[in-house]
Amino acid sequence: MKQALVDDTEDVSLDFGSEEELALRKAKIRHPLATFFHLFFRVSAIVTYLLCDWFSNSFVACFVTILLLLSFDFWSVKNVTGRLLVGLRWWNQIDEDGKSHWVFEAKRVPTVAASTEAEARIFWLGLIICPVIWTMFFFSTLFSLKLKWLALVIAGISLQTANLYGYIHCKLGGQKSISRVTSRFFVTADVPKRQTRRMSGDRTEEYGKTGTR
Repeated sequence: MKQALVDDTEDVSLDFGSEEELALRKAKIRHPLATFFHLFFRVSAIVTYLLCDWFSNSFVACFVTILLLLSFDFWSVKNVTGRLLVGLRWWNQIDEDGKSHWVFEAKRVPTVAASTEAEARIFWLGLIICPVIWTMFFFSTLFSLKLKWLALVIAGISLQTANLYGYIHCKLGGQKSISRVTSRFFVTADVPKRQTRRMSGDRTEEYGKTGTR
C-alpha cells in the first residue's frame, strides 16, 4: 500500500513565467508606440503634401515641413521600428582602411519580446505602399508640370526606397550573410590548429631522426 502511494505521487512545478509568455504571444501589438510612429511620419508627409496648398500659401514652409517629416520617418524606421517590429537592422560602417561597408542584420533567435504577425504586416505594408505613392506623385508632378515639387518628391522616393531596399536585403540575404560570416570564422579559427599540427609533426620527425642517429 505504501509503495502504491509513493508511485502515485509526483512533483508538480508551477511555472508562472510561461503564462506571461503565452499572454505576450497572444497580444496583437506589443510595441504600440513603435507601430504608431512607423506610420505617423510617412502618412503625415503624404497628407501634408496633398493638403499643404489649403493650409498655407508658402511653398518654403510646406517644403521644409514635408522634408522634416520624411527625415524623421527615415531615422525612426531605420533605427527603431525595424528592430522592434520585425527584428531587422541595417547600417553603414567604415573600417580601419577607410572603406565603406553595408551591414544587414536579421535576428534569428526568438525572444519573449519578439514581434507579432500584426506588427510585421503593418511594418511591411507601410514600407512598401508609401514609396509606391511617392512614385505616383513623381509622375503626377511631371504630367502637371509642377516642377517646383519635383525635388521634394525625389527626396521622398529616395529616403523611403532606401529603407525598403535595406530591409528587403536584410530579410532575403540575412541568412546567407550569417552563414558566410560563420564559415569564415571557422576557417580562420582552424588555421592556427593546422599550423600547430604541422609544427608538432615536424618536431616528431626531427626527434625520430635524432633517435635513429
